[in-house]
Amino acid sequence: MEVEDEMILEDDVDILDIIEFGFPRRLYIRPNYIEEMDDLSFYRRFRLTKPTTISLLEIIEVQLEFDNDCNNSVSPINQLLTVLLFYASSAHQLNIGDLMHMDQSTVSRIVKKVSQVLASLHNQFIKMPASPEELLSDQNNFYRVARFPRVIGCIDGTHIKIRSPGGEDGEVYRNRKSYFSINVQLVCDSELIIRNIVARWPGSAHDSTIFNNSRLRTRFEAGEFGNGFILGDSGYALKSYLLTPFANPRTQAEQRYNESHIRTRNCIERTNGVLKRRFPALCYGLRCKVDTVLTVIVATAVLHNIALTMHEDIPPPPVDMNPEELDYLIQQGQIPAINVQQNINYDVRNDLVLNYFANL
Repeated sequence: MEVEDEMILEDDVDILDIIEFGFPRRLYIRPNYIEEMDDLSFYRRFRLTKPTTISLLEIIEVQLEFDNDCNNSVSPINQLLTVLLFYASSAHQLNIGDLMHMDQSTVSRIVKKVSQVLASLHNQFIKMPASPEELLSDQNNFYRVARFPRVIGCIDGTHIKIRSPGGEDGEVYRNRKSYFSINVQLVCDSELIIRNIVARWPGSAHDSTIFNNSRLRTRFEAGEFGNGFILGDSGYALKSYLLTPFANPRTQAEQRYNESHIRTRNCIERTNGVLKRRFPALCYGLRCKVDTVLTVIVATAVLHNIALTMHEDIPPPPVDMNPEELDYLIQQGQIPAINVQQNINYDVRNDLVLNYFANL
């Protein structure tokens, strides 16, 4: 008799679910990949080691917790792992939901929520050097690379592929290689740590346009970074604080300047590659709304810096992708530089060539 009552009760619950939701609700038993996976398998799938993942969880756990455990709420660790899996693959949210034992709509909400929480940490983990000691340290570290003096950062743009946003303004996201993208401005230091990021411009925007409208330019022109330089390619206009290579070097000193410039600026190319190798979703393309894409880009930059701070190795390519394919997709995100008019005098660069590189 008791068994029949329990069966009737369960049937009644299913009927109520069908009336309210249109279908019976599924109660998922979610896996605990921290305990179930070995270290290597976990690292290959989530792109961070277990200790780093746990340390990151301690920072954001309070913001991910629900007020109660009603309605089979997703735990903070599973929310974080869901987002890491999304960043680490090109899988559709439906497939990620199958792996994480949750519905696709839940995956979508979690990706947006956790990405916002991670992106909110950008002021803590992505910042330019501020104190004289930090500026001097960055200059010394860059000098050790190729003996280029007074450098505190290297700048470049990289394109993150997105799906067409549609609408009247959709075409502004189409870049010079004819795919839709976000042009992301990055500044890095000699250790590949991202120091500054601007992730809001469509793919058709030129690197120089993004910099000219950035807060970073205002800070340099206000003298906030003292005598420090940043290095950029020929897509940027020459400034007293942003040095570009000579298009046609004529003297040995100018050639030495260009060689040192290229070798020093190589760190930003490596930063772009490491970022996209760690989070291949940035290579495959992000199938989200534009607002969510912008948040994801900043969130992955935060995670990149955390991984370097924790001395994480560069992850191998995903299990379903060979290294050549990944390298090709990374290169697709690099738009060739365009020579723009040098709209400032050459005094700073020529002075550096004549008084420093001519004496090397």
